[in-house]
Formats: sequence, structure tokens, C-alpha cells
Amino acid sequence: MAVRKLYGALDSPSTMRALASLFEHDVEFELIPVDLQAGELKKMPSLSISPFGELPVFQEGDLTLFESRTIMRYISHEYGKRGEEQVYEIPKLQGIAAAWIDVEDHQFDPPASKLIWELVFKPQKGLPTDEGVVEEEEAKLVKVLDVYEERLSNSVFLGGDKFTSADLTHIPSLYLLMKTPVKRLFEERPRVRAWYRGVMSRPGWEKMVEMVEKVRA
Repeated sequence: MAVRKLYGALDSPSTMRALASLFEHDVEFELIPVDLQAGELKKMPSLSISPFGELPVFQEGDLTLFESRTIMRYISHEYGKRGEEQVYEIPKLQGIAAAWIDVEDHQFDPPASKLIWELVFKPQKGLPTDEGVVEEEEAKLVKVLDVYEERLSNSVFLGGDKFTSADLTHIPSLYLLMKTPVKRLFEERPRVRAWYRGVMSRPGWEKMVEMVEKVRA
């Protein structure tokens, strides 16, 4: 069997997303840490494996995938555990789940990423937080969470009646946002609160957190 490799940075939500999917599906792999700021991407076998110079990158035999959501989708389809598949066999249901993956990408992630930069990464770098940006992005996130609250009134999970990649794709940002005052926006919405607490307590994500915190220790 081909050795699976994941090139990534453990402080990156995108790498966390790919790792969480691998852990969820009990897939054996080798993690190859890459420090982008130190220019380590240039040390990878070929820049062609990451055409936009971004992480993570997943390799399995002659297959090379970049973009974390693509890696996540591949893992969920290729390595679904019997009885715990994170995809639906029925196209209609899978289409719904796929739509919520795209919602995370296009609606949730933009404000979440900017808030994480302002409230998590900037302080780590000793940079001042731009409170104007925080206020603006919180307002955008509120609108998304209101939609989620409504969606979760009809479905236990965002993608349907079971945990899918539509939920998993959110967890890295949730993990970082819960360390900031933005947490209150999730707590104020009872269905969103129950949802995020449930998805963040999954064993696969706990393995991911253990790995990250071990490196930071």
C-alpha cells in the first residue's frame, strides 16, 4: 500500500481540517510539518504538488491533492467506515450535504478567518487588533449563524441527519473562535450551541487537538 503523506502546518486551520478528516476515518498517514514562513515549502519534492504555494497537500501513490476541502471530500468518500460514513449514497441527500460544505467555504469561513486573524494570530504576533474589523466581521458572522440556527431546527447536523464533512469542515475555525469573545455568538443560539459542542467532542477531533497541543507544549 502506498505511503500516505500530508504536508501541512499545525497552526493552520486548513491543515487541521485535513488532519481531522484523516483521524475521523482512522487513515494511517505520515505528517510532514512545513513552516511556510521559513520558506520550507521550497524543500518539498516539487513545487508542482502545490501550484499555489499553499498547504495542506496530500499524497497517496500517484495521487496528489491540494486544498483542504478537496482532501476532506476525498477521504470521506474513499475511507468511509462502514455504518459511520460521512457521505450519503442517495445523490439528493449528498447534494444537500455538499451544499453546506460550500456554505462553510463561501459564507462562514470568510468572516471566521478574519476574526481568527484579528483575535488569535495577531495577538500571538504581538500585533494590535483592529476593533473595527472585528465589529464588521462579527456582524457578518451573526447573519450566517442565524441561518445555521434555522437550519438546525430541521436537522440535527448541517448536512442532514448524521455527521458529515459539512460539519467537520467547520471544526478548525470553531476550535480557534471558542478561545475568543466571539464564542458568545455561538452560545446565544441554542441549536448552534448544541451543534458546535457535539461536533467538537468527536474522538477524531480530540486526536487532532492532542497533536496540536503536544507540539505547542
